Amino acid sequence: MPEHKRAILVVLDSAGIGSLPDAAAFGDDGANTICNIYEHRGHLELPHMYSMGLSRIQGAERLPAYAGPLQGGYGRAAEKTFAKDTTCGHWEMAGIIMDEPFKTYPKGFSSHIIEDFEKRIGRQVLGNRVASGTVIIQELGDEHVKTGKPIVYTSADSVFQIAAHEEIIPPAEVYKMCEEARAMLVPPDLVGRVIARPFVGSNGHYTRTENRRDFAVPPIEDTILDGLVAKGYTTIAVGKIEDIFCHRGISEANHTKNNHDGIEATLRYIQEGAGNLIFTNLVDTDMLYGHRNDVEGYAKALEYFDGQLPAFWEAMGPNDLLIITADHGCDPTWPGTDHTREYIPILAYSKGMTGAVNLGTRKTFADIGSTVFEYITGTPWKTGASFLHDLNLAGEKD
Repeated sequence: MPEHKRAILVVLDSAGIGSLPDAAAFGDDGANTICNIYEHRGHLELPHMYSMGLSRIQGAERLPAYAGPLQGGYGRAAEKTFAKDTTCGHWEMAGIIMDEPFKTYPKGFSSHIIEDFEKRIGRQVLGNRVASGTVIIQELGDEHVKTGKPIVYTSADSVFQIAAHEEIIPPAEVYKMCEEARAMLVPPDLVGRVIARPFVGSNGHYTRTENRRDFAVPPIEDTILDGLVAKGYTTIAVGKIEDIFCHRGISEANHTKNNHDGIEATLRYIQEGAGNLIFTNLVDTDMLYGHRNDVEGYAKALEYFDGQLPAFWEAMGPNDLLIITADHGCDPTWPGTDHTREYIPILAYSKGMTGAVNLGTRKTFADIGSTVFEYITGTPWKTGASFLHDLNLAGEKD
């Protein structure tokens, strides 16, 4: 095994950096999560990510230029999978490019799916339509509380979502319902994720809680997580990573519930020298702000993360590599409340770096996973083109 090297891969959930060439097919041509937030708000204070080259990324030139010396690798990546959801984005990042994306249900789920689900859980359901999760609980929350019927809904993504008031159907019972849905949603009705959406409140004023859980399809082939564990390396999953990969290839999981906890946990692992890969998802940008069209909340979440970067850098050792990226877009300035099909940013930093390097536009998210795998093991992953040797890393030159 090569000398102990560690990668810290942080996904700022939905922080896209510009619409992909095929975005019009999704109704997303012109979406640019980070840049549109900046233009809509008038400012976006991200000095540390700017110092890594964020505003130098192609398509992000509208962001403020950084006057000081840059240090890091910067670029963007396109998604090869024809999708814009969490599962496909993370899977591609970890080395799985799907030939066919998961099935979506723009008119609601077929009657046979709903009938099967109702039979499995012993209850009728409400909803069964495309909806914003925060809106549908206001619309149907009172009826749900009165009848005990869970609310089922979907979105433009491949998701089967189950919302229930925590005092009517406790989260543990909702999780069991999700397991039933997961078991039945197989080909030809394959859905990417079943999601539990507990909420609280009364009389038409309801709020989702942090007890969300995702029940994903097991990865259809090995990912870099599987490859690392098979070689004896240690992987740590922070946030919903464990759910996205169905606990596969994960040595230790810390299912943090919000960005603050996720950042604190990631920093603690860095300080402790733990793991060979720390894979973190920070979900608030997507769940709390992107889907709710909350520009100010999204901006503040980005700024809060940026403010923690000096602590990350200080805690990192000479053999640590930090990569900051996203999994798709969710432009809060864009019409609707769904994800947007965008490039994702790539920002890389190591204390062993000298200067800055433009990584350009990568053809697939899988380049990130291949780079991480090569950094840790010395060999690129089978999918994606590693950019490790493009970085100005001491000891990593060809």
